[in-house]
Amino acid sequence: MESVAVRLSGVSKRYPGSPRPAVHDLTLEVRSRELLAVLGHSGCGKTTTLRLIAGLERPDAGTIEVGGRVVASPTRFVPPEARGVGLVFQDYALFPHLTVEENIAFGLRTWSRTERARRVEELLTLTGLTAYRARYPHQLSGGQQQRVAIARALAPRPTVLLLDEPFANLDAELRQRMREELRRLLHDAGVTVVLVTHDRDEALSLADRVAVMLEGTVVQVDTPERVYHEPKTRDVARLLGQASFVPARVWGGVGRSDLGSFALAGAQATADQVELLLRPRDVVLEPHPEGLGVVVDRRFVGAETVYRVLLRCGITVETSQPPSVDLAVGERVEVRCNRARLAAFAGSERVGLAELLERHQEQERPHGVPPEPLPSRAPGP
Repeated sequence: MESVAVRLSGVSKRYPGSPRPAVHDLTLEVRSRELLAVLGHSGCGKTTTLRLIAGLERPDAGTIEVGGRVVASPTRFVPPEARGVGLVFQDYALFPHLTVEENIAFGLRTWSRTERARRVEELLTLTGLTAYRARYPHQLSGGQQQRVAIARALAPRPTVLLLDEPFANLDAELRQRMREELRRLLHDAGVTVVLVTHDRDEALSLADRVAVMLEGTVVQVDTPERVYHEPKTRDVARLLGQASFVPARVWGGVGRSDLGSFALAGAQATADQVELLLRPRDVVLEPHPEGLGVVVDRRFVGAETVYRVLLRCGITVETSQPPSVDLAVGERVEVRCNRARLAAFAGSERVGLAELLERHQEQERPHGVPPEPLPSRAPGP
């Protein structure tokens, strides 16, 4: 059984004058040696969560544990410096008058000179900064400054490292390169990491697990693949990437839509209507004179072409297609989805799909219920 490095149980925090809590009834576990990304829009409470773990804020309710020790509760509050937590801010907060070596050693003032020198050498090697040890922060690139900030936070061997939007101040090209470098660095360091970000690509590419945060609480925690392909709610689906929702009517547990027919699982088979989640790369377009979609726009973006297709039901689907697909605006197409990744929602909640069918099974429609027609076909070219 994996040990838990950080645990938040029923944590709430409201700032004075705020109409609603920044964080409410938040429960979250961070496993030892994992990189957990807390993903959410600005104002959802993710930075407050980080500050609560660090001890920079005191919770109004709930309990916080770090390394198996209660550091915040209604009767206890451990100050930040005694929590065994390292924190890297968005602006890195390096000391401008100290060299790289001196910045890293700053938190080791109580260590012996020999231990301090050994630890600094370890971190200079780990972060690839040995050649820059005598430089000052203004003499470093943005990526190098980030590595110094991380090395300084790792120096005292914290139980957990907290990263607050670590790539916010880097340009797009450097951000991509630093993601790969940071993941390698943190894996080699063997440290538990909590990273907060509003960038879904950052969360999905870096994290072992992603905690999706909406309106002050965590609504789903899972691997990047499962959070993306199996979102629990429509809001989670939208946050994780571009999403189209295609309606389907259901009779006797079988639904039909412009994407084909399928069967619903269990109690959800009684739903009257559901919506199917489509991601841009989970769609295949095939030219067909009787297809249920019409190409209404196309944009060439280099490695692929982005098409917008109007379905018979009135929903417009955006999809990314490889260069081998060449369709004209106004051309009628058949829209096929990746059936292995199809997700369905009734209202805001995800429902189960038992199996997907090539044709709608009329015999499973309840007796006496006529097959209500779908909207008329979109006009052809």
